[in-house]
Amino acid sequence: MPPKFDPNEIKIIYLRVVGGEVGATSSLAPKLGPLGMSPKKVGEDIAKATTDWKGLRIKVQLTVQNRQAKIEVVPTASALIIKALKEPPRDRKKVKNISHKGSITFDDVLNVARTMRPRSMAKELSGTVKEILGTCQSIGCMVDKKHPHDVIEAINAGNIEVPVSVSSEKPLAVCIGSSYVQYIILFKCIVCIAH
Repeated sequence: MPPKFDPNEIKIIYLRVVGGEVGATSSLAPKLGPLGMSPKKVGEDIAKATTDWKGLRIKVQLTVQNRQAKIEVVPTASALIIKALKEPPRDRKKVKNISHKGSITFDDVLNVARTMRPRSMAKELSGTVKEILGTCQSIGCMVDKKHPHDVIEAINAGNIEVPVSVSSEKPLAVCIGSSYVQYIILFKCIVCIAH
């Protein structure tokens, strides 16, 4: 016998979809069927919520509570960079093996790095900028008409100054002390509470 349905339970589901297109219900059904939701209706809602990202593969977060889904776009670094290139939308079925040969400005890279900062593992914003530049290199685009690796080397040499992060973010710290330490991770800060 299946467990009873709890209306207050919140489930979070991450999906990778193509923006602005209704996904195949066969891929949504195994994830949404056990929650008692219609895959077709949720697919249409995802297509409406992702119209700004038309033609790009993006990650979507579904927050399901009481059989109602709230859809939130969680952009990846590559999707943000491709959007910054301002390329026209393409038909996925007709155009294959797309190469992104455009150029973005260093300010665009900084904006993408600030957006991706909470999910980055780097200690400082300069590390996040280098991660984004590595993504630019893998996509194939240029930064200020230069190869992204040249920009990384210029940051390492100190020729290009990356501003310090504006927010009061603290890097994750390792607490060493008594054996009875409970770790609570909240917004990249570790609060140590000794019992």
